Amino acid sequence: MIPSEPVPGPAYRIVTPRLVIRCLEPKDASIYGVAIEESLDYLLPCMAWAIQWPLSIQERIELLRKWRGNFGLGVDFENGIFDPSESFLLGAAGLLTKHGQGVREIGYWIHKDHITHGYATETSAALMKVASEIDHVTRVEIHCEPSNIHSTSVPRKMGFTHEATLQNRNEYNPGNLRDSMIWTPFTENYATSLSVKADIQAFDAIGRSIN
Repeated sequence: MIPSEPVPGPAYRIVTPRLVIRCLEPKDASIYGVAIEESLDYLLPCMAWAIQWPLSIQERIELLRKWRGNFGLGVDFENGIFDPSESFLLGAAGLLTKHGQGVREIGYWIHKDHITHGYATETSAALMKVASEIDHVTRVEIHCEPSNIHSTSVPRKMGFTHEATLQNRNEYNPGNLRDSMIWTPFTENYATSLSVKADIQAFDAIGRSIN
């Protein structure tokens, strides 16, 4: 019997015990917009991209088309965080490549009605496992503002180390610079991290299980 070929990443779809984390598609434009607009007051103080909202349905379609294209090109991996039925968007999370080859930054936001349920931590642990065991990157980071207590709690729960706080690093809007905390797991900590224990199933672009 000829052994089956190994299925490589990237992971277009990740299933955890409570969530479906998958590549956002243009078909998600409506549900994505609803989740953001319902959470806009919560997102505006901490997410610079929220300033451009609300977007029209066509603008949302074009945005998600761009992200899907980037996903296929390996530029960035923008995912929606869905309930198991995929009828409700609980938030979004990305594995971002802007820090160079072999590095991923995990970014996330959660719908205002679903914070404190552990969804950001569950998602980040799954993405960390994908980055480490499927994408085989050498470094993963989480960046967040010191004042965002919900965001800073995620890397703490995951066992990340606070490496530095960069002063006036991110421009929220013209003339408004904010500090940025950098968190990363060190190699010796990964074996005991939440990511190693994360129960995930990962699938490629056509639904094959990734080895």
